[in-house]
Amino acid sequence: MSRKDSIDSLFLKKPVATASSASKSSDRVRTGAISAMGSSLHEMAENAKQASKLQQQLAEGEAVISIETASIDTSKIVDRIPIDVDPAFDALVESIAEHGQQVPILVRPNPQASGRFQIAYGRRRVKAAEKLGRPVRAIVRNLSDSQLYIAQGRENLDRKDLSFIEKAFFAKNLEDDGCDRPTIIAALVSDKADVSRYVAVARQVPEELVKLIGPAPKAGRARWMTLVEHLSSPAKLATAHELVAGFAENRLQSDARLDALLRALSEPSKKSRANRTDVWKTPLGKRAARVEAREGKTSITFEEKVVPAFGQFVSAKLDQLYKEFQELNGDGDER
Repeated sequence: MSRKDSIDSLFLKKPVATASSASKSSDRVRTGAISAMGSSLHEMAENAKQASKLQQQLAEGEAVISIETASIDTSKIVDRIPIDVDPAFDALVESIAEHGQQVPILVRPNPQASGRFQIAYGRRRVKAAEKLGRPVRAIVRNLSDSQLYIAQGRENLDRKDLSFIEKAFFAKNLEDDGCDRPTIIAALVSDKADVSRYVAVARQVPEELVKLIGPAPKAGRARWMTLVEHLSSPAKLATAHELVAGFAENRLQSDARLDALLRALSEPSKKSRANRTDVWKTPLGKRAARVEAREGKTSITFEEKVVPAFGQFVSAKLDQLYKEFQELNGDGDER
């Protein structure tokens, strides 16, 4: 090797065979079956990666996925009272049909049924999606019972607040399910005194009657307790059921049903206050007659053993007594 060749070998890079160029020949001999197999393996790896990512998102409650409404179960604690006349629901169905579901619901994996979900909030959206025959968009989050109830209550406050009677039965149902007071207070965003009042009212108002009346959003504690006072007997409760059933047939709104029921139940009370029974005694103090005023009529009953023949005597004097009555009142006209 000359001196020039030695120097060139030190400083000048000569082309060498690369892995890329070497692989070109092998690429040329790779079969179509092997290529397809490689694509399938790559796709499987990507799917596994996406599944793992989705599982992590579900655990963190970050993913919004589509769920068939048939696989969603209701919460065991009901907060809202269903109503048969709900224009807002019809508007919701129309909105979802035109623009899609903008706000996802919140569910958790049903702890008692694998592959199913339990709703925390968004039942009206589920019902609307079911009516439209489409899946519902949902956030899936792992929640304890207490977390589920609190999320359920908080969402109500962020949207359409519960009525007084809905809060009352929500609190009662939570208590019956074994929830402690701090959980109930957190779910209703209330205080201890209010929760106690809610539970007390719900334990006095018949639940079946409340379902017939509806949520009555304008009614507070006073009106519901007035209703309780009118339902002191099974007969009055049965009457109330009949009245409310008639109001429902007339398509009265919930508040109007409660108002009409209170008016109807209070009418007999006014009549009973107008009814009167007086006792007339002789100068010796003996009970001789009973004077009863009832439903626009007055009757006098004489005790024949105490004042024999006195009834006939009074009867014979009626013309004279009536004349004196007219003179006393300064009016000779009969009404």
